[in-house]
Amino acid sequence: MKRKDARAPDELRKTVIRSRYLRYGEGAVLIATGHTKVICTATVEEKVPHFRRESGGGWVTAEYSMLPRSSHKRIPRETRGVKGRTQEIQRLIGRSLRAVVDMKALGPRSIVIDCDVIQADGGTRTASITGAYVALHDALRFLERRGMLPQWPLTDSVSAVSVGIVEGEARLDLDYTEDFAADVDMNVVMTGKGRYIEVQGTAEGEPFSSAALQKMLKLARKGCAELTASQEAALAAEKEM
Repeated sequence: MKRKDARAPDELRKTVIRSRYLRYGEGAVLIATGHTKVICTATVEEKVPHFRRESGGGWVTAEYSMLPRSSHKRIPRETRGVKGRTQEIQRLIGRSLRAVVDMKALGPRSIVIDCDVIQADGGTRTASITGAYVALHDALRFLERRGMLPQWPLTDSVSAVSVGIVEGEARLDLDYTEDFAADVDMNVVMTGKGRYIEVQGTAEGEPFSSAALQKMLKLARKGCAELTASQEAALAAEKEM
């Protein structure tokens, strides 16, 4: 069955990753996946949360927000504390990044990644993770150039993509309309070496089979491998600047 943008079932939306997107911040990245656009900025802080003070290592955390007109209707700002969905997503981003960071090598400092959705069309959390990794990498290069890292902290890369079952068909990288109509919706976070960090899958109606799960995971592996290549290209371009 044809998708509205004529993509094949196993085809990502066009992905663009631009490093050094903003003037300030130790890492600043714009990621666009189709019509979804997220700005990911990394800030280095020479302190750690209280629960890390005795560890001798660092910390990586994330915050996430959707700007008021990132959607069709205005989204009120969360001025009275973050809501459950926002909290869930920022915890996911933080967990995903920490999975590939050696905290001892980072040293007693924190890196905070802010993921701000400026335009949403599905897959905002997965785009945030993919862009956040590039911002994190840039922040670590910033520290490395200043001789502030005893060794390189990253053990791997990380990217994420959505998959699902729509109209009985397994599809990669769902946009909003597909996500809304999906019988199964799943987000998969993987390392560059092809290992899983997190799999979040939900049947919106009928339960799904093991065979369907394997089809979706196969699509996710393909998508994450392509996103890893896009991350590497963006980092290579940044290095040449």
